[in-house]
Amino acid sequence: MTLPQLYLSLLIASLILLASIAGARLAGRLGLPSLLLFLAVGVLVGEDGIGLDFDDAQLAQSLGTAALAVILVDGGLTTAWGDIRRLLAPAGVLATAGVGICMLVTAVGAHLLLGVDWTPALLLGAIVSSTDAAAVFAVLRAVPLPRKVTGLLEAESGFNDAPTIILVLVFSSGAAEGLPSPGSLAGTLVYQLTVGGVLGVLVGRAGVAALRHIALPATGLYPLATVGLGVTAFAAAGVIGASGILAAYLAGLVLGNSNLPHRAATRSFAEGAGWLAQIGLFVMLGLLVTPSELPDAVLPALGVGLVLLLAARPLSVLLCLLPFGIPWREQAFISWAGLRGAVPIVLASFPIVEGVSGARDVLNIVFVLVVTYTLVQGPSLPAMARLLGLTRPGALREIQVETAPLDVLDADLLTVAVPEGSKLQGVAVFELRLPPPTVVTLIVRDGASLVPHGDTVLRARDQLLLVTTSAVRDRAERRLRAIGRRGKLARWFGEHGELDVPVDRT
Repeated sequence: MTLPQLYLSLLIASLILLASIAGARLAGRLGLPSLLLFLAVGVLVGEDGIGLDFDDAQLAQSLGTAALAVILVDGGLTTAWGDIRRLLAPAGVLATAGVGICMLVTAVGAHLLLGVDWTPALLLGAIVSSTDAAAVFAVLRAVPLPRKVTGLLEAESGFNDAPTIILVLVFSSGAAEGLPSPGSLAGTLVYQLTVGGVLGVLVGRAGVAALRHIALPATGLYPLATVGLGVTAFAAAGVIGASGILAAYLAGLVLGNSNLPHRAATRSFAEGAGWLAQIGLFVMLGLLVTPSELPDAVLPALGVGLVLLLAARPLSVLLCLLPFGIPWREQAFISWAGLRGAVPIVLASFPIVEGVSGARDVLNIVFVLVVTYTLVQGPSLPAMARLLGLTRPGALREIQVETAPLDVLDADLLTVAVPEGSKLQGVAVFELRLPPPTVVTLIVRDGASLVPHGDTVLRARDQLLLVTTSAVRDRAERRLRAIGRRGKLARWFGEHGELDVPVDRT
């Protein structure tokens, strides 16, 4: 590539990136998932639009899988362990048995409605059976839901990509070579999920030990190292034939919940990397499809999507969550919130790479299905949550605490933002009763700083700077969370600020 070609490529890529970022803002104002705008950008610059020709399914598969790894590392880093700790069993069942049920019901629908043979029908069912982590993380975190519901959906979307990818690979190769025996399929699933999960946890724990004991020369290296560890887990698992997607998510989950230095900076960097991966992924997938071929896929996509939305997803949620006593209102919302996004479109490139007959038609069906039903489901989630009585305006938001190390004093700096609706509002500094030697040293209010006294009353949008020691930091954070939820009498109400204690929203 010559320098003029490099400049032109960078100019085109940067303009696409900026257009996508502007599209994300527009999508937010319209209440639409941003992935639709990113896909639209890809379609517009494609061969039927501006004329950029891209039909390399192998490259799309490779880059798409790598992008999913970054997105899942970001998802793991920003998922609170306390939110999913008690939900691992139902999330695990949804991510495994739920995927299988969804695949089978969708395949039956495709076979009966479209007359598709069983092997391609199973392949199509497997491709659309996984909820999309990028869509779930982006949409649900803007909806004030009970933490149990959000945690369950986030954990499911983080876990279910791995078994889905395995099934799609099996059925893609099986379309040409014959399907494997149930025993062989079960063995493959157990090996990939078990080894990938264990490796992700081990890499995460090793990374935590290293980052806690090695003082890096620059703050910006902590986010790079953290995300790099998640990608390392992904690649290492792939090298030994295990699930890299699961390893990446679990490594991010361990790292994101370990009180590492500069957590807010790390999460901000991971979020930026996740957005970049999403933009690149969706634009590339928009380029991969040919718009002139999509009209023929509309009716099949609508039929398969209806089966998925009204039968396969609700049945899988009902059967999988029945043993766990999940209330029907929450089950109904979880059924409706099974968002599809980039993952099914990436998976639709797998049979193209394997040379499966009719694979291009499958890609077109999946693309139309994802776009259509994301338009239906995404904007309706806040209204659905209100209709089912799962949320209300002004629901409590958790405080965010950032840590930076003070090596000389063996102490930490904590920065605490007081959000709207938090019960920290109206509490005087002396009423915080933080564990000694923790002290509030500074308050930033309306762009100005003030040194607080004991009787200084906190307000919404205050930024607090606290100094504490490593020994009592966790107790200080729990106390702040407790007051944020129940006020200065939090202990009297039985609230101690634990992450896995549900918030009373009455």
